[in-house]
Amino acid sequence: MIRWAALGALTLVAFTRYRAWHLRWGATPAEVDGSMPGDDLLAGAPFIATRAITVGAAPHRVWPWLVQVGFGRAGFYSHDWLDNLGRPSATTILPQFQTVLPGDIAAPMTAHATPATAFTVAEVDAPRTLVWAKPDSTWAWRLTGDPSGGTRLVTRLKARYEPAATLPVTVLLMEIADFSMMRRMLRGIAARATQEQEETGPAPGEPP
Repeated sequence: MIRWAALGALTLVAFTRYRAWHLRWGATPAEVDGSMPGDDLLAGAPFIATRAITVGAAPHRVWPWLVQVGFGRAGFYSHDWLDNLGRPSATTILPQFQTVLPGDIAAPMTAHATPATAFTVAEVDAPRTLVWAKPDSTWAWRLTGDPSGGTRLVTRLKARYEPAATLPVTVLLMEIADFSMMRRMLRGIAARATQEQEETGPAPGEPP
């Protein structure tokens, strides 16, 4: 009994530290504590993750890769075998998914988009901010350029654990699976945007 209690305590400590790390992966304290677009859309969310990455490409170069994500679109630049049924995520910009308006379907997770399996565009200010929303969660993005020609890409995911019938699965997905997908997605966007800018060179007026 004592052995199991000790094991349980160690597991709890390890999970608590892991959670504190993954909920703010890549983000500065100011980014974690600061406001993001769409923060007011989902009050009282128990799951709030603010993550960030620096991209070696200008915001308008990063934006096209972001807005085209989703199943049946560009994929999620993540674990394709899991979130895109084995189809490789796009390595080119797809013109048919570049128009973004409030109310549009965004980041669908299945072939048949429903309120439970896809977000809608709640706010858009290209190429600076984008907010996706569905009844139980919001997914916000902010792109900030820097003098070197790069972008600070910050994302915040807020979610409620509902409905109660699927609570164990929802908690498992958000607390365990979400981070692996999100980290790979951020790195996938960064790699694609950086490579595209390196291959095509800076546009007129961009830093070299």
